[in-house]
Amino acid sequence: MEKYGYLWQLALILASTKVFGLVTKRFHMPQVVGALLAGLVLGPAILGNLLSGVHIGSFQLVDLTLYQTSFINNLAEIGVIVLMFCAGLETDIKELKKCGLASFIIAVSGVIVPLIGGAAFTYWFLQAGWIQQADTSSVFMQAVFVGVILTATSVSITVETLQEMGKLKTASGNAILGAAIIDDILGIVALTIVISLGGSPKEGAETTPLGMVLLKILLFFVFVGVFGFVIYKLYKTWCEHDGKGKHRHAIMAFVICLIMAFAAESLFGVADITGAFFAGVIISMTQKDQFVASKFDVIAYMLLSPIFFASIGLKVDGEAVMHMGLLVVIYAVVLTIVAILTKVVGCGLGAKACGYKNYQCFRIGVGMVSRGEVALIVANKGIEAGLMSSEIVAPVIIVVIVTTILTPIILKPVFMRKEASGTDNPIESKLVNNYEERAEYNRYKPKK
Repeated sequence: MEKYGYLWQLALILASTKVFGLVTKRFHMPQVVGALLAGLVLGPAILGNLLSGVHIGSFQLVDLTLYQTSFINNLAEIGVIVLMFCAGLETDIKELKKCGLASFIIAVSGVIVPLIGGAAFTYWFLQAGWIQQADTSSVFMQAVFVGVILTATSVSITVETLQEMGKLKTASGNAILGAAIIDDILGIVALTIVISLGGSPKEGAETTPLGMVLLKILLFFVFVGVFGFVIYKLYKTWCEHDGKGKHRHAIMAFVICLIMAFAAESLFGVADITGAFFAGVIISMTQKDQFVASKFDVIAYMLLSPIFFASIGLKVDGEAVMHMGLLVVIYAVVLTIVAILTKVVGCGLGAKACGYKNYQCFRIGVGMVSRGEVALIVANKGIEAGLMSSEIVAPVIIVVIVTTILTPIILKPVFMRKEASGTDNPIESKLVNNYEERAEYNRYKPKK
């Protein structure tokens, strides 16, 4: 039974994430939320606790629930690499250069304010001893990492909502799309720095001095620039002379992704997802980016994404949930409020500084609230690096779920409200057009 238990685990994850995903979709929530809930409900946090100690004969019923295994963890790691690679594929560097200073300022403000707000609040709670600390890192770095999680923005949820309302091509919609993409890049850089500085060292390894850490990060970005340029030229030339849409193009793109993920982690001490993200950015500059993305969508949707998001739910400590005190609940509630307000205020101030009207600033701020899958990816790396205690995992998941659910709900009345001071008129944007073309391509993939 144990030898082939991974087959049952895999089947249960795929079936449960799909069922929960369909349920959440019915309530107009992203299917990511369903996958998270599947891991929470069928994992150690809920069902594992309920069935613990219950057995029929010699068979323990808890073995039928979801639980962490090395097999699941390894697949989840590949899953997060693929997800970040796909995020890189969706990043259009050429158009980002044209989207203007406004999107950059909004993104920077939308990163700094949540980072400071989340870090300050978490530091206060950890320092007071009201919530469990991780033993592998300093209180300050743990607090900063929670702030890094709050910097994330899930562009897909907001964009889908705005497309549904026909508001994506407005000035506010353009600002949200551009800022959200830049936001992800800044978040990845922040993640790289924090994990490199505050992550727990490998067993038997010595702590790396600060200067060496910063040097490695700098060398990594030099590597990305040099290696990326060479790979871009070689890959682009090969694809142009090798005909249209071949499966080998997607395979070689994945090879590039894995090499850069490996190099980031092994050679420079940078998170592997950072290397995967920039690999996606490199491929996005070629003419094969949509074809490659369409191939990755299949494997991500069918296998890797469900496993990764379910694995996040599995990492919620059952014991921690059972003994969750009032202070942890208060922390989760207040952290959610901090996550919402800091994005609205941060992005709103950035938009105001760029000359947007008050109602547009509010729209942009609300549109950037959703954390979604990006925050989960960042949180997962923090768990692995020893920057999050078991008590903080559950509140972070609550933040992600609540902000993901609330954003579309709040966004609709905010955008549909008529303002006497002016209208958010539609504008032409190549960045938006490219995003819509990608979405259309994914809906109607060309047949071979």
